Amino acid sequence: MPTQGYQKGIQVFEIDTPSIIVDLDIAEKNIKKMQDFANSQNVSMRPHSKTNKSPYWAKKQITQGAIGICCAKLGEAEEMAMAGIKEILIPNQIVGKSKIQRLVDVNKISKVIVAVENKSNLNELAQAFKNNSQILSVIIEVNVGMDRCGVELEEIVDFAKLIRTKNGISFEGIMGYEGHTVNINNYEDRVSETTKAINKLIDAKNLLVENGIEVNIVSASGTGTYNITSTIDGVTELQCGSYIFMDGNYLKIFDDFEPALSVLSTVISRRENRIILDCGLKSISLDQGLPEVIFPKGITLTSLSEEHSTCLIDDPQNNIKVGDKVLVRPMHGDTTINLHDEYFVYRKGLFEDSIPIIGRGKFK
Repeated sequence: MPTQGYQKGIQVFEIDTPSIIVDLDIAEKNIKKMQDFANSQNVSMRPHSKTNKSPYWAKKQITQGAIGICCAKLGEAEEMAMAGIKEILIPNQIVGKSKIQRLVDVNKISKVIVAVENKSNLNELAQAFKNNSQILSVIIEVNVGMDRCGVELEEIVDFAKLIRTKNGISFEGIMGYEGHTVNINNYEDRVSETTKAINKLIDAKNLLVENGIEVNIVSASGTGTYNITSTIDGVTELQCGSYIFMDGNYLKIFDDFEPALSVLSTVISRRENRIILDCGLKSISLDQGLPEVIFPKGITLTSLSEEHSTCLIDDPQNNIKVGDKVLVRPMHGDTTINLHDEYFVYRKGLFEDSIPIIGRGKFK
C-alpha cells in the first residue's frame, strides 16, 4: 500500500520531501535495453542489486530474462531470498561462523553462489555446509587489477583443486570485477584498461581448463564496461547494476541508458540569489561529488550540510519561491538509495506506488 495516504494518480510533486522518485517508464526501458544487449552478445545478465536494494526491481530484471541477481552482502541476500528470488550470487567473501550459519539458512531457501579466495574461509564454509547436509556453490574471485580481493593467477589452479576436494562445496567458476576501469572517461582508454583486466580473468579460466577443471561461470562487468567486457570471448555473464537508474557520475561517462532516479526536494528559504533545499547529507550522498539540480534549470547546488542544500540561482529574475519543488540528481545512486526507506515510482508525472527499499542498511 502507498505510504502516508498517497493515492495512485496524484502528481508526483505532491510527494513529501526529501524523497527518491523514479520514472518507471525509463527504468523499465533501461532494464530491457541491457537485457536485449546481453542477449545479442550471448551472455547472461545477473544484475547487481547493490544499487536498487529491492526485489521489486530484481523481479522486473528476471522477468526480462536475467538468470538471477547479485547481492553485495549477506543481509541483502537474506531479504532477496525471503522475497522469492531463487538464485543469488554474492560476489563477496562471507567470513565468520555467524555469517556462515546465516548463509546456510539462506541456501535452504534459494540457490546461493559465493565468491571465495582464502583457504581457511573455504574450510569453514565446507565444514558448515557438510554439517548441514548442504552443498554451497562457489566461484573463485580473481584479482583482475583492482587490488581489492581475489587470488592471483599463480594461485588459482591449486586453489581450485583444493575446492574440489571439499565435501559441502561445489566449484562453479570464476569472477573478476574491473571496478578500476568502469569510470574511465575516455572510451578508448576504458576499452584498453578493461580488456587488460578481463584478459586476466580469461587467462585464469584457460589455466583451469588446461588442468582439467571445468569452468561453467565467468562473471564480470560493471555498468561502465558492459559493452566492452561482454565482447571478450569466454565471459558468460554480466553483473551490472547502476544502469537501471543511472546517476550523475555514470552520465559523465556515457548516455547509453537514461537517468530514471532523482531526489525530490523543497525550497525552504530564499535570499536574493540563494535558496536552501530540505535535502542534505542524510538524504543524498556526497561520496562521488556534489549532486546537481536538474529541475528547474539555472540553479547550482554549492554545498550540503546534514539537513540542507545550499544553491545559487544563476538568474536573479528567476521566480522560484519557498515551497516550490526541486529535482536533484545524486552523483552516486547506490549510496543515496541506502539512505531512504522507499522509492516513489511514477509514470508520466503521476504517482503509481511506493516501493520499500528492504535492502537498505543490510551491510552485515
